[in-house]
Amino acid sequence: MAYSRKKSSGFGETVRTVIYAIAIALVVRTLAFEPFNIPSGSMIPTLLVGDYLFVSKYSYGYSRFSLPLGLPLFGGRIFARQPRRGDVVVFKLPSNTRIDYIKRVIGLPGDRIQVVNGVLQINGSPVDMKQTDDYVDHERAGDTLRKPEYIETLPDAGRVHPIIENPDDGSPANNTQEYVVPPGHYFMMGDNRENSLDSRYPESSLGQGGVGYVPAENLVGRAELIFFSVDDSAEIWEVWKWPWAIRWSRLFSRID
Repeated sequence: MAYSRKKSSGFGETVRTVIYAIAIALVVRTLAFEPFNIPSGSMIPTLLVGDYLFVSKYSYGYSRFSLPLGLPLFGGRIFARQPRRGDVVVFKLPSNTRIDYIKRVIGLPGDRIQVVNGVLQINGSPVDMKQTDDYVDHERAGDTLRKPEYIETLPDAGRVHPIIENPDDGSPANNTQEYVVPPGHYFMMGDNRENSLDSRYPESSLGQGGVGYVPAENLVGRAELIFFSVDDSAEIWEVWKWPWAIRWSRLFSRID
């Protein structure tokens, strides 16, 4: 009988330990950091497919989208702070808040944003762009593609980051209307300007819902650190391939 009680007590301790661990993980995920992975190339060359990163949940305060499952327990944001122009941000897609997107903050409330011949214009002034060496993209089929890469310098804080842009490709996204960012919203763009569904496309466009202006409530957090990265020669669960698939130089690198 004593053995049975001891065994029952041990099982109860294990259950309590698991519950405590889950509760701590949920608190950390809600209030501090949440992991995300990059499934598409819209932020190349800053972020690559197969990057795994931490997003700080506290950077802009908290909204209902900070909570697990986006539970609608309150509206707006508490402890709200405005993103800086140039921040890389995870947010909920306005047309479908079950979907996470990651882009760079280009336009703040009240800004006028336009793209003219592939050059970003903010409040009527073109941003500085300097061409560098081409970005070399090694595709899974073994093909190698070269894409024009530039260093873009944003106004105000002078944030500098690389982009992929081909001003001569004739894409409508290279010559847009002027967008005026509404109060309480942000204008987002991907660094891979040739392949990014972002705020240049209204919510009702492309048949699947574009992005349009992103409400402050939809911000999830700021991308901070790449903690793991694996190329397309291995899936995340193919541990035996990691020594050759891991992009070692990207591990623990900050996101600018």
